[in-house]
Amino acid sequence: MPLMEHLRELRNRLVKSMIFIALGAVVGYFVYEPVWELLKAPYCALPEAREIDGETCNLIFTGVFDSFVLAFKIWVIIGVLVSSPFWLYQVWAFVAPALHGKEKRYTYYFLPTAVVLFTLGAGLAYYITGLAMEVLFGFAPEGTLAMITITSYLDYMILMMLVFGIGFVTPLIVVLLNLMGVVSHAALAKSRRVILFGICVLAAVVTPAEPLSMLALAIPLILLFELAELFCFINDRIRRRNDPLAELGDDEISPLEEEPEDGNDASRVPPKH
Repeated sequence: MPLMEHLRELRNRLVKSMIFIALGAVVGYFVYEPVWELLKAPYCALPEAREIDGETCNLIFTGVFDSFVLAFKIWVIIGVLVSSPFWLYQVWAFVAPALHGKEKRYTYYFLPTAVVLFTLGAGLAYYITGLAMEVLFGFAPEGTLAMITITSYLDYMILMMLVFGIGFVTPLIVVLLNLMGVVSHAALAKSRRVILFGICVLAAVVTPAEPLSMLALAIPLILLFELAELFCFINDRIRRRNDPLAELGDDEISPLEEEPEDGNDASRVPPKH
C-alpha cells in the first residue's frame, strides 16, 4: 500500500484500540475498590503504614485532584488489561500482512508466552515492592513519620510492575529474532559480557536506590537471557545441520563442489585466447 494508506490503516487500528481500552476502563470503574485494596496491600503490611493510630493503613493525598487522578489511573490500567486481547489483535492485524508464513507461526507462540512472562514479572514486582519499601524505610531517622501520598505510591507500583514485566519479555524477543534469522548465537556469545553488564546497569537505574530490587530484577533477567542464549545455540546447530550455508557469514566463501556436474565440466570448455 502507499504510505498514506498505511497511515490510515494505523489510525483506524489505534482508534479501535482506544475504544476497547475505554470500554475496559468502564469495567475498571466498577472494580476500582477491590483493585485498589490489592495494590496497596504491600504497603499496608508494613508497620510504618500504621504509625498514626496503630490500626489504620494511612496513605494521604495533598492535592485537590489527587483522589480522582488515582481512580482514573486505576480505571485505565484495568481497561488496558481487560481489553488486551482486542487491542493486541489490532496490533497483529496491522503487522501480519508484512510477515511471511513462518514468521506468522512464530507470533502465535510469542504472544501467549509474552503474556505469561509479563505476568510473572509483574507478580514478582508486586511481591518485591513491600520488601523494597521496608528496606528504604529502614534508612529513616528516629522520630520521623512516613506520610506517603496515594499518587506517588501508585506511580511507584506501576513503574515497578512495568519494568519487571517488560524485562521478563525481553529474552523472548531475542528468541523470536533468532528464529527469524536476525540474531545468531555467535553474536550473542560475542557480546555476552556486555549484555550481562548492561542488565545489571539497567536494573540499578530503573529500580529504587537499594540492592534488593536491583538483584530481584537482575538475577531473573540474567537467567532468562542464559536460557534464551541456550535456545539460540540449539536452534543454530539444528539450522546448520539442515542447511550448511544457513550460518555463512557475509565475508565467507561458500564451498564448491569437488566434482562438477554433468555438462558443466570446466575441462570441456575450450580455453579463451
